[in-house]
Amino acid sequence: MVAGAPFSADLSDAAWLDALRTVGKESGAYSDLGKSHSAIFVEKSHDVLFVAFETIFGIRSSSETGAPLAFDICERRNWSHMTVIAKDQSWFRDAHVFGFFDRLIDYGFFDQFEQVIFYGAGMCGYAAASFSVAAPGSQVFLISPQATLDRARAEWDDRFPSSRRLDFADRYAYAPDMLEAAESAYLIYDPDEIEDSVHASLFAAPNVTTMRYRRGGAGAIETDMKSMSLVSLCAEAALRGELNQSRLAHLMRARKRHVPYLRALLSRVLAEDRPRLTMMLCRAVLAEQPLPRFRHHLEQAEIKLGLRTQSGNAEADAPARRDDSQLS
Repeated sequence: MVAGAPFSADLSDAAWLDALRTVGKESGAYSDLGKSHSAIFVEKSHDVLFVAFETIFGIRSSSETGAPLAFDICERRNWSHMTVIAKDQSWFRDAHVFGFFDRLIDYGFFDQFEQVIFYGAGMCGYAAASFSVAAPGSQVFLISPQATLDRARAEWDDRFPSSRRLDFADRYAYAPDMLEAAESAYLIYDPDEIEDSVHASLFAAPNVTTMRYRRGGAGAIETDMKSMSLVSLCAEAALRGELNQSRLAHLMRARKRHVPYLRALLSRVLAEDRPRLTMMLCRAVLAEQPLPRFRHHLEQAEIKLGLRTQSGNAEADAPARRDDSQLS
């Protein structure tokens, strides 16, 4: 992060943006894009530009430093970075944002950098995909993005009623089409979230790699990714040209030791009342970490399966074949 950047949690949103504006003016540039969006650019090297889309609420509720994600990822790597920030659930469908990217294209801004990577999750993932067209040949990293919320194409997704007033038929609109110019795109989603799964299917293209990340409807994939430093690790691998399906799967294995993810997985199998799968999961987790909650549910599952008495004595503890495909 920029040394001494005053991103205190005690600041109001307006004061926080003022602090961000100061950093931008000292280290690169800051732009207000109408009333609902802002953009900050911090210039480092011309080797890499990391472009992230975030919301004020998302940044201030999840960042330990109080700064946008790009600060934490890019500062120690000496990457230049830009964050486009939404103040509300706008899906970045704003003429001021369109004009901002038009100007960057006209100025040849993205051409200054050897490599460009776009990042976003959910609504911000939609924007990262849509505006990546401004930098052909870029790498794009997306978590549970929407392809569109145009009622004619996505009336099946009724999770965002406020989006009905937004125009998804104008420019930078249909995210899968905007990815055609990208060198590669990587999309992570939870297949148990039906709407997210359908959106992911709309991104099917030769340059798009998808990865399923089951979280049992508990959401928070991006929170997991940030806390495990997987956003930065995936970005580094993508920039080296090493991020394929196999490498992505290898990096995602870190979640098998991430307690919030494991708890979400346990909640899912408990809700489905699957004692054998619960037993398999708890044994796998306890082999790595002594977590009391998993010990308790292992005992309860073994009792249900007749492998343990109510008094806690183990019975004929028949080994169960571990099937990781059911747990991923």
